[in-house]
Order: sequence, then structure tokens, then C-alpha cells
Amino acid sequence: MANIQSAKKRWRQTLRRTPVNRRNRSTMRSHIKALKKAIQNNDKEKAQHLLPKTFSVIDKTVKKGAIHKNTGDRYKSRLSRKLKRITPSSPS
Repeated sequence: MANIQSAKKRWRQTLRRTPVNRRNRSTMRSHIKALKKAIQNNDKEKAQHLLPKTFSVIDKTVKKGAIHKNTGDRYKSRLSRKLKRITPSSPS
């Protein structure tokens, strides 16, 4: 346990913020996993439907401070590249 008053305050703030940040990151990761699964299954239509929602969740997580802005941008960039690599399924 901290001895200095400011360190005690920081400790209390960390105890309050950790569960909130964990919940925000978990939600973001769930959306990313769903999008990656759609991409892996070559389901371009579903992936394109999930992409804006996933980007929105990533942006909200950045805004809330749970992840850094560059990390959010990197996630979005990689997901966009993966989506572009999907070959459109030929209509049968």
C-alpha cells in the first residue's frame, strides 16, 4: 500500500478504472474477432456489414482511453487490408 497521499489517490483511481477499461477492451476484441471470423470464412457481405460497427467500437475505445490512438488506427488498418484481400465468391 502506498504511503504518499497522491499515490493513494492514484491507487484508488486505478481500482475504479481498471474494470471499465477491461470491459471496453473486451467488447472491442469481441467485435474484432467476429469480423476476423467473417473474413476467414470469405463472407465478404457479412464482413462489410461488420466493418463500420467494428471501427466505431474501436474509435469509442480509443476515445475512452482504454487503448492508444495509434493502436486503434493499426487495428483498423489491418482489418481493412484483410477485408480487401477477400476474393469475391463467384455466383453459382
